[in-house]
Amino acid sequence: MAIEPFLSTSPQRGFTGIVVFQAIVVLAMIATVFGLIVENVDVGDQVSKTVPCYFAIFGLAELFELYLTLDALYFRNIIEMFGILAFHGGMLVYSAIQIHETKNAVLHSAQCGSHCESLPALWSKVEKLLIVVPAILGASLLGLCFVARALYDEFGWAIFHHLGANPAMKRMYRWYQIMIILVKMDWFFFTGLTLQLLVVVLNRDSAEFGVTIAAIPVVMILLVGSAIALKREIKWLMAFSLLLFCASQAYFIFKFVRYYSPSTEAQYVSTRATLSVFTIISFLLVFASFAVGLRCFADFDKGLRQSKTNEAPQTRPKLGHSAPGSPMYEQNQSYGLQRQISIE
Repeated sequence: MAIEPFLSTSPQRGFTGIVVFQAIVVLAMIATVFGLIVENVDVGDQVSKTVPCYFAIFGLAELFELYLTLDALYFRNIIEMFGILAFHGGMLVYSAIQIHETKNAVLHSAQCGSHCESLPALWSKVEKLLIVVPAILGASLLGLCFVARALYDEFGWAIFHHLGANPAMKRMYRWYQIMIILVKMDWFFFTGLTLQLLVVVLNRDSAEFGVTIAAIPVVMILLVGSAIALKREIKWLMAFSLLLFCASQAYFIFKFVRYYSPSTEAQYVSTRATLSVFTIISFLLVFASFAVGLRCFADFDKGLRQSKTNEAPQTRPKLGHSAPGSPMYEQNQSYGLQRQISIE
């Protein structure tokens, strides 16, 4: 049974279509809201900065989800598919939280100028558009879950083509794929958290602003280094990455404490709920990355590297022998030419 080409089946096209359609509708709603607010509120105000930052994060999230979708479908990665569903659920929660925070940004703006009296009417109009966003995300999540079931059935049989029938190899590869999706999620949530801190909250002259800027290259090196170490099984680099994963948890704890400390809580008042969600998720993801990274580190030098690097093996595990020239022989020989398949 041949592996279907990329986006050649109805479930693959359906999953991609749902992601693209909801992204277009959601971004259209958000762009409309942004246009209405810009006409009536000074988005340079400390409170009102929440609005453009929210839109920027949502745009980044939609592009990130589309990337994950195409990547998961191309590599037949069921684990990444489940990660997409969880990420989509996170977008749903974030959109619901932002209704309240956008309301604060609109009604409590200190620089509304001559438009102050019209702000309640503006919010009444904006609120309806913002409610559409979680409604669309919720409906699309149900559709994605339904199609994901069909994709699970479609991709399940292809695992043997890539790894053979060795249960231990399947188990190791499953942990490797979990680690890869965790690293991708780490990148997004750290980027989203940093964007909000730099644009909305922090004063450029403050020491915390410098600490936040300094953390960016450190985290990027950590994520890239851990991905390379995982794929190539570089032990010293993986050990260093695990050490940084462990140390970076202190950074997120520090940020979370700042949100609620009496001396600093005032500067976070407009975005505390969103920042808290991003910080908690980032902390949990980094902790999970550390734990799963240890598990993957234990699997180094156990024969999985060739599958990770997508190198075609010279021989494949066989359940039986086939004569040269037979259909089964030709099928076995073609296994090495198939692209990498991700474990279910």
